[in-house]
Amino acid sequence: MTVEQNVLQQHSQKHQQTLLNQLREVTGTTDVQLLQQALQVSNGDLAEAVAFLTEKNAKVPQQDETTYYQTSQVASDRYISVGSQADTNVIDLTGDDKDDLQRAIALSLEESSRAFRETGITDEEQAISRVLEASIAENKASLKRTHTEVWSDSPNPYDRKRVDTCSVGLKNVGNTCWFSAVIQSLFNLLEFQRLVLNYSPPAQVHDLPRTQKEHRNLPFMQELRNLFSLMVGSKRKYVDPSRAVEILKDAFKSSEAQQQDVSEFTHKLLDWLEDAFQMKAEEDREGEKPKNPMVELFYGRFLAVGVLEGKKFENTEMFGQYPLQVNGFKDLHECLEAAMIEGEIESLHSAENSARSGQEHWFTELPPVLTFELSRFEFNQALGRPEKIHNKLEFPSMLYMDRYMDRNRETTRIKREEIRRLKEHLTLLQQRLERYLSYGSGPKRFPLADVLQYAMEFASSKPVCTSPVEDIDTSAPPGGTTGQQLPSQSTTEQDSLPAAESSGPASAPTTAPTAAQQHRIPIHKPFTQSRLPPDLPMHPAPRHISDEELRVLEGCLHRWRSEVENDTRDLQGSINRIHRTVELMYSDKSMMQVPYRLHAVLVHEGQANAGHYWAYIYDPHQRCWMKYNDISVTKSSWEELVRDSFGGYRNASAYCLMYINDKKPFLIEEEFDKETGQILSGMDKLPPDLKQYVKGDNEMFEKEILEWDTLQARKAQQEKLALAAAAAAAAAAASSTSSPQPMSIESSPPDNSGQGHESQQTQQTPQQDPEYMEQPSPTNDSKQLQEDTERAISRAASEQEARSPEALLNAAIKLEYARLLRFAQEDTPPENDYRIQHIIVYFIQNQAPKKILERTLLTQFADRNLAFDERCKSIMNVARAKLDLIKPEEVNMDEYEMWHQAYRNFRETTISMMTGLELFQKTNYIDALMYLIYAYQYNKELLSKGLYRGHDEELLGHYRRQCLLKLNEQAAAMFESGEEAEVNTGLGIMNELVVPCIPLLLIHDTERDLLAVEDMRNRWCSYLGQEMESNLQERLTDFLPKLLDCSTEIKSFHDPPKLPSFSTLELSERFSRVMAAMGRVPTEGR
Repeated sequence: MTVEQNVLQQHSQKHQQTLLNQLREVTGTTDVQLLQQALQVSNGDLAEAVAFLTEKNAKVPQQDETTYYQTSQVASDRYISVGSQADTNVIDLTGDDKDDLQRAIALSLEESSRAFRETGITDEEQAISRVLEASIAENKASLKRTHTEVWSDSPNPYDRKRVDTCSVGLKNVGNTCWFSAVIQSLFNLLEFQRLVLNYSPPAQVHDLPRTQKEHRNLPFMQELRNLFSLMVGSKRKYVDPSRAVEILKDAFKSSEAQQQDVSEFTHKLLDWLEDAFQMKAEEDREGEKPKNPMVELFYGRFLAVGVLEGKKFENTEMFGQYPLQVNGFKDLHECLEAAMIEGEIESLHSAENSARSGQEHWFTELPPVLTFELSRFEFNQALGRPEKIHNKLEFPSMLYMDRYMDRNRETTRIKREEIRRLKEHLTLLQQRLERYLSYGSGPKRFPLADVLQYAMEFASSKPVCTSPVEDIDTSAPPGGTTGQQLPSQSTTEQDSLPAAESSGPASAPTTAPTAAQQHRIPIHKPFTQSRLPPDLPMHPAPRHISDEELRVLEGCLHRWRSEVENDTRDLQGSINRIHRTVELMYSDKSMMQVPYRLHAVLVHEGQANAGHYWAYIYDPHQRCWMKYNDISVTKSSWEELVRDSFGGYRNASAYCLMYINDKKPFLIEEEFDKETGQILSGMDKLPPDLKQYVKGDNEMFEKEILEWDTLQARKAQQEKLALAAAAAAAAAAASSTSSPQPMSIESSPPDNSGQGHESQQTQQTPQQDPEYMEQPSPTNDSKQLQEDTERAISRAASEQEARSPEALLNAAIKLEYARLLRFAQEDTPPENDYRIQHIIVYFIQNQAPKKILERTLLTQFADRNLAFDERCKSIMNVARAKLDLIKPEEVNMDEYEMWHQAYRNFRETTISMMTGLELFQKTNYIDALMYLIYAYQYNKELLSKGLYRGHDEELLGHYRRQCLLKLNEQAAAMFESGEEAEVNTGLGIMNELVVPCIPLLLIHDTERDLLAVEDMRNRWCSYLGQEMESNLQERLTDFLPKLLDCSTEIKSFHDPPKLPSFSTLELSERFSRVMAAMGRVPTEGR
């Protein structure tokens, strides 16, 4: 083919695609076959094509035979496209107003022609541009968002630091999770990764003016190389792809924005990459046809064999991503079988020519990377909008493609015919089995074997009595005493007796009461004043049946039931054997020579016009599945993949499957150094220019870490100086009010690195005792602590009066420690938490060092508030003297301060938890949420260091979850009201409180949290199918992506809620009350 012919052919293809896009936009029809049929019938006249489609849509849709000829008409399509989702603003052109029709066509033609003339860009490319512009606009808008939203990075660079060689994530820069999913899937194809990293632009590009494609593709290739190099060697946990997305956006110019079609984007991405590599291939060729690595990697060929009106045809076509319909199929093989056979194909195999039309597809060449598009969106003509198909579709981890290969055409046809025959027989057997399992002629049907069993049980039941009234004792009342004589029954009462009763001899007409009537038990008739039915038998039973009748009947029923069970068992066995035969039809070795292993699954969660994307990618080196969810990259499992990808769970399902040829390991093999033979990893993979680029970015990140460390060190120093100044002021105030006797207070941790005067000065620096150990006045915390201390001193003194102050101190400390040890070892309910009452209990339960315990107890007995009698005063002085005598090397003051800081964190977490639970009790969910969120996060950090360092995580998780669910319900109710103020308040609650907290529920992937998130999302997604005002629909459409696309964004709560101050006694009492009321975690169910 000459260059001129090639250009003409490409122009023809673009023109036809433009017509298809215009036709789709005008009519709202998304069926590609139907659109191509309309163009064929109208010979390219758009007006006639629209008239054809609108007339066809007005009738019951009937598929024409010529639709099956579509692949033979478009002979050189590079790939088969599913097509974009239609715009939701569908014009109704089914009426009689031809002026509206012509006007719509003229406007569409004028707009498309003008755009194409001015830019040379097709409608399809403009659609991609709108998506990218929307993403960039969203990214820029995110910079203006407040800290309560989910789009900000953590200010702490250590939160964004890569751990070892873990995979690098991609930041969502504004509704670009679809970009992340596609790019990660391609990046983890190591052959594709190598091609991109080692790409170099053609040399002549620098000298010649750039064409439109060069201006678009080459800068994008460079940014893609930069992005891939960062994903290889960056020290960041995730990287920002904004520049690559910017290049894609700048390639087109459009003023509109619309929802992206991810499949269409993937098509165009591969197109751009193919064009970039084609320019390089043409430059490097030496007289032979250039090979494009993108084509060799992703594109294959199939043979279309068909019959049109009795005439046979064959046509070879290229394909990239192969589209498959999901609706109506249960697994991937059923989808493939349906896609490979279209129409009535019997005439393909018969000698005679018939009028039937149809075609088969047979793969002649499969690409190393085989991608299937699962069409999970369909356009609802009645509602005028796309809808998602949530049907379950199974797919295997290993797919054998032999049955679809052209070289196995005859074998496959024979097997398909055999399967068809088996399935026909299977249908008959299932119908026969159904007659046994659903027996009867009425609306309710039962298994025949059970019916016979029930009949047999009825027949063999022994009747309690032969008549419903004959089991009543007529001789005595229930109590055993003689019953009173009754007057004779009136004629009315006799008439009201049951028919069975009136048939007996006792009902004969008489005027005198019989003996039976005289002794009959009185019957209470409170409601109807008529005779109540007596006690019935325990179960139904035949009234009259002889032993001979029973023996014959039981014999028949036994025999019939055995026959039915045998027939049912035989039918089920035959059905199972046929199922097994069908499953194993392609299991022989000759049909297992083309294995394709599942490499990546791209998942969409949500509805047709809003949702979130992520990818599962297999790591062959770790031999496990990895979940790539924007910035989050975590280990996963096949079970999780199945749950999220097959469909029918959480509105999530796979929309793209990427398989790789299992016989071509180079696709996923690491590269080896040619000289050393070692595997290249990290920066060694990169060419020199990219090494320099990544090195520069890593230096910037290290500088950011250094600046953070400097800032934190400065803050810590300032806090230390402020604490020292406050301690000095407190010491000065105390010394001015205390007795003149010299008294030493606890010194601050000495600086072991200093010597001489500096060390001595450090030892003299006073340090304020912790607030839970000592207060300046004998109230609140210190009062309770003082009472405990004085009680221990009194008890020690009562045991031996003649002891010295030092001996009394030692004895009192031992008694106090024994008391606290007993508390620490008690198994108490949650409301009686002794850790809140005393720091030593907390230390004991968490196995603090002995020296820390001793110094803390000494500090308790050195409290100035003990100096109210001579004995306590002398013990306090001894305790203070002992504190002064403790040398720096005996107690590590850094460790001492670390343990006391841990207890302060425990108290703050307790206060935050208690405050949140109290607010939750008062149904103040907005204020409660922040306390519970922070309490849960702080508590999780505490528990990571020890089991007894925090509170019940399940309890906190439950109320955090419930608080979010309550707020979600409140916000949804406000939205449903439709009032502007209420709607604004409801969406404000969601945007500022609920949405930012959802990632915190998803990060640990617990089942109850996942279900809660699913409930919240489904609550809002349920509005998509409801009628509502246009402004509400617009607000909902704007909000849903935030709700569905926040799975992994980092949320930084810069301003924790201010915690109230409590004494130990008050905190303990309030905590006990709250936990007694809410300490039991309710059972949660769906």
